[in-house]
Amino acid sequence: MSVLMIQGTTSDAGKSALVTGLCRLLKRQGIKVAPFKPQNMALNSAVTIDGGEIGRAQALQARAAGIAPHSDMNPVLLKPNSDTGSQVIIQGHAIGNMDARRYHQYKRIAMKAVLQSYHRLHEDYDVVLVEGAGSPAEINLRANDIANMGFALAVNAPVLLIADIDRGGVFAHLVGTLQLLEAKERALVKGMVINRFRGDHGLLQPGISWLEKETRTPLTGTIPYLHGLYLEGEDSLTRTNSTASSDDSVRILIPDLPHLSNHTDFDALNLHPQVNLQFVKASDPIKAADLIILPGSKNVRLDLAWLREQGWQQALLKHLRYGGRLLGICGGFQMLGTSIEDPQGIESAPGSTPGLQLLEIETVLERHKQLRNVTGTLLRSEAIVSGYEIHTGVTTGPALLNPALKLADGFEEERAEGARSIDGQIIGTYLHGLFDEPSACHALLNWAGLTQITPSHFQQEREQQIDRLADAIEEHLDMDQIYKLIGLRNSARERRA
Repeated sequence: MSVLMIQGTTSDAGKSALVTGLCRLLKRQGIKVAPFKPQNMALNSAVTIDGGEIGRAQALQARAAGIAPHSDMNPVLLKPNSDTGSQVIIQGHAIGNMDARRYHQYKRIAMKAVLQSYHRLHEDYDVVLVEGAGSPAEINLRANDIANMGFALAVNAPVLLIADIDRGGVFAHLVGTLQLLEAKERALVKGMVINRFRGDHGLLQPGISWLEKETRTPLTGTIPYLHGLYLEGEDSLTRTNSTASSDDSVRILIPDLPHLSNHTDFDALNLHPQVNLQFVKASDPIKAADLIILPGSKNVRLDLAWLREQGWQQALLKHLRYGGRLLGICGGFQMLGTSIEDPQGIESAPGSTPGLQLLEIETVLERHKQLRNVTGTLLRSEAIVSGYEIHTGVTTGPALLNPALKLADGFEEERAEGARSIDGQIIGTYLHGLFDEPSACHALLNWAGLTQITPSHFQQEREQQIDRLADAIEEHLDMDQIYKLIGLRNSARERRA
């Protein structure tokens, strides 16, 4: 088994994308490869084949590698629920909430789980591609580090350091990061990658020559800026609006909740040519729309209070009076009910909060988190749906007698899920990924008022984007150097032949 670790000079430097592309490239070569991220902080997560929970980026990387996501691929996941604290998930399962100081001390224990998961992958795969988190130059976090050089040193992993030139200051990022590393850490850095370059490469060459001489580290390659590249986002940095240009587009609003989670639910909508999707931030005007979606939340009661402060309760009532459609997903589904109770303080301080009173349901938060991959149908249209459930809430009430979906997870009989208002204007569900299947996306856009709908194929588009990324990496990086680092005997040229 071989290992290669990708670390970045900053967050969002391109670590996730590089691991995704390399997973696809190695899969094409018939190499059994697995992604691995020791520690992740993200509110986008996915349910694994073993019934656990990992970061969404690692699930995408597993898809690129042609394997099912497993909780060992991201043994530590932190899901922020306040400015200073997070829910801590170890090997797929939540163990509780910790503030930053407490977790910093806990990392000694977390490292045991990290190495345990890594060694299991070590036994099952030919290559493990490891993604770091943030930057290894965060010297205030060096003690007990499990995410970057602390892990690399523990397993003696060679490291590629990637930097984003589109941000500006790429040479300072690379040189500064290397200078802040200890000698034993710097010795593990075997190459550098410049990401998102656009322009005349000849004008960059003098800088590259200086960089290699200054750092005594080779440049593995320069990845061009890939216009329109769309990969599932790891965190809130990737939330974007779409602006459909056609006259027959549908307008969709989503409140940009402070603790919004799983915004990848809306990737299929962002890519649809007839959807004008807008994330409405604090103090932004709440404009007229065909459909409003209340998204998932990592702290439902606090986000519900934020909605009221921003005037959303009155705006939703006005929206419904004018015939608009309203969809609640996961935490957003809970908000639609009469009350949300958190007697054990699962998400925040113990207590109860009145809901929006739009569906006759009530929700009680419990410690056990429900994690399922499911398939089924959207009632009324019989459109196929597939996705996953991640929630602690148990929801009851008469509105569930008029369900929105029928679902099964492969181990149980079909069950009714969600709720639909009697007038058909409101739908609530715990299903994430509701728009990913083309037939479900078509049916829901039709429900929102769109009649002549252009077919969409989100999952096919996602595969094409991964292949496009892999092609660019293969063309612009020194794959011979990369194959050598991970211990593959044949050169890139021989493998392509």
